Amino acid sequence: MAEAARSKPSPHQGIFEPWNDPDAEPLIRFQNVTKRFGDFTAIDDLSIDIYEREFFALLGPSGCGKTTLMRMLAGFEAPTEGTILLSGQDISPIPPNRRAVNMMFQSYALFPHLNIYENIAFGLKREGMPKNDIAERVDEMLRLTRLERFAKRKPHQISGGQRQRVALARSLAKAPKLLLLDEPLGALDKKLRQDTQFELMDIQEKTGTTFVIVTHDQEEAMTVASRVAVMDEGKLIQVSTPEELYEEPNSTYVADFIGDVNLIEGKASPSGDGIDIHWAEGQPPLHCKTSRVFSEGQTCHLAIRPEKVAIHSEEPEAMNKLQGKVLDIAYLGNISTYHVELPSGHVIKAQTANNRRIARRSFTWEDTVWLSWTETAGVALDR
Repeated sequence: MAEAARSKPSPHQGIFEPWNDPDAEPLIRFQNVTKRFGDFTAIDDLSIDIYEREFFALLGPSGCGKTTLMRMLAGFEAPTEGTILLSGQDISPIPPNRRAVNMMFQSYALFPHLNIYENIAFGLKREGMPKNDIAERVDEMLRLTRLERFAKRKPHQISGGQRQRVALARSLAKAPKLLLLDEPLGALDKKLRQDTQFELMDIQEKTGTTFVIVTHDQEEAMTVASRVAVMDEGKLIQVSTPEELYEEPNSTYVADFIGDVNLIEGKASPSGDGIDIHWAEGQPPLHCKTSRVFSEGQTCHLAIRPEKVAIHSEEPEAMNKLQGKVLDIAYLGNISTYHVELPSGHVIKAQTANNRRIARRSFTWEDTVWLSWTETAGVALDR
């Protein structure tokens, strides 16, 4: 997950940060939107801005409201309360087929009796576009998605990844302002899904279309998106760039949902430019630098990623250091994760990179080891 947190450098980093520009006008604006189904509140007083050319991800567990949010954008559901603006216009009264929005479904919904060329051209023909213009636009989409060689094939004659690209080409053919992608890669195997994520990013960048993707796959969201909205029970928990979500979560929910994390609960005691966390009887307090203000004795949580915890055979010179015993080891090829049990019963995970191809493992089961981390390695959270 540490790798996934580093998204591509362009256009999502550097100068492309419209959310930090007070003069930038959002393409999509949810204003105090609530959606109820009977007594059930699927979306609860939600406000969010999405900007032109963003690749925006809605991330959360099943039932968190992300698909309902997308269906309201597409026009399949209407908000119970609040307003949804697209380019400054309230889109609630506009039917789905009149919106400058297209939606790509997980099933792809390709016509099996039409070839790839005809599938991409279908929507353009229905709109009455001239034949020459259709041919030019379809050829452009085939080139964009690298499907020129498959234009005459039927959907059942190409692979799952290629069908995904056909559905994408068809969705983009009408040049929508906004493309909605509902779990678009869920049907692909892991390796193909990873490859296709980068293809999606390249296509989004080339077309300049705003993409909004719904996914429950945190790694997918962190890989493709300029910003990610983490949702739970119809509410936005945090909206940030992948880097900020991973390194600066605003709650234990986000820290635990995004990647792997150690969460240590304790009582705060203000100390210098941070806090001391008193967390277990007989254990030294842990120090964490933080700009958050904690009162004496306030319950707090230290969130620290396993790759930021060092593991040693001898006691290190460090402000935060704990001794324990290796309980379990997970070898994942590029990294090894050590589960270390402390005398208090807490289990802390530490990761080491396997930099050399053949190397004897430094630590094994039941070894007594030391763990350490710096005072800036963890994040102190108040909720």
